Amino acid sequence: MKRLGIIICVLIACAGCQRNMYRFTEGTVYGTTYHISYKSDKDYAAEIRREMERVNGSLSMFNKKSTIARLNRGETDRTDSLFVRLFAKAAEIHAKTGGAFDITVAPLVNAWGFGYKNERLPSAEKVDSLLQYVGMEKLKIEDGRLVKAVEGIQMDASSIAKGLGVDLVAEFLEGQGVRDYMVEIGGEVRVKGQSNKSRPWHIGIDKPIDDEAASRRELQFVLEMGEGALATSGNYRRFYVVDGKKYSHTINPKTGFPVQQDILGASVYAPTCMEADAYATAFMVLGMEKAKEIVEANPSVEACFIYQNEQGEREAWVSEKLKTLILKD
Repeated sequence: MKRLGIIICVLIACAGCQRNMYRFTEGTVYGTTYHISYKSDKDYAAEIRREMERVNGSLSMFNKKSTIARLNRGETDRTDSLFVRLFAKAAEIHAKTGGAFDITVAPLVNAWGFGYKNERLPSAEKVDSLLQYVGMEKLKIEDGRLVKAVEGIQMDASSIAKGLGVDLVAEFLEGQGVRDYMVEIGGEVRVKGQSNKSRPWHIGIDKPIDDEAASRRELQFVLEMGEGALATSGNYRRFYVVDGKKYSHTINPKTGFPVQQDILGASVYAPTCMEADAYATAFMVLGMEKAKEIVEANPSVEACFIYQNEQGEREAWVSEKLKTLILKD
């Protein structure tokens, strides 16, 4: 699973939640943690857990019985509703980012040691041989069946599936009439309404600091959000170093190699967490200039990029609408 780039700045004690009709549930899922707060006179903890587990059952590469794992192994070509939903959004963002977002990178992710296989440092020849299996244009769904133009194509949905899990919980809560909630899974967030402090939710964006354990955290900005989703991608949480060279978990689907771009962290604000999640990954691949072009051309997507300038100094670029959400001191 990818990067933890967002700190939730709202910590609510369980007793306080009950007193104010705000409920709080937390735990672990997808190899990370979740924290969910919502205003309701009913406890939906079990139902929330069930919504999150739907993603594991369909889209987890680490669950050998999941739909995507069976599709990857060629044991079936039948999809399910969650896979179809994710595939449609992935294909859309693949097209809008010129192929920078691509869920068929699984062979490359495994080869570089960030997937479910423990390989590392493939040769240039190995990378080149794997590129034949990469490209969403080589996949399509017909009558509920996945059609592969090239046998051996495998998918890695980790750059979008966590966002879908956030959306499923948010949609469930809205379906129950809940109008004030915050759903956070592994740093990916979707909110609506107000917190128990009778104000919009305060969500923090991390400064990019190389720290796999996430033990050192500093905030770049705090956003005041009344609705929408925020997701961050960065190569400062998941990486390894060999002979002094850093290898990040974000793989460029065009070259087959880990990303070496000027963006250190990309935080994306969008209507859904699935969109924010996928665009954040794509922007890490594209780099500053191309990423800015996409944001400025897409009225539903806003972004904050922490990047390194030509002098080696860190700077932040924030899109115009996102600037209005930054909490002033």
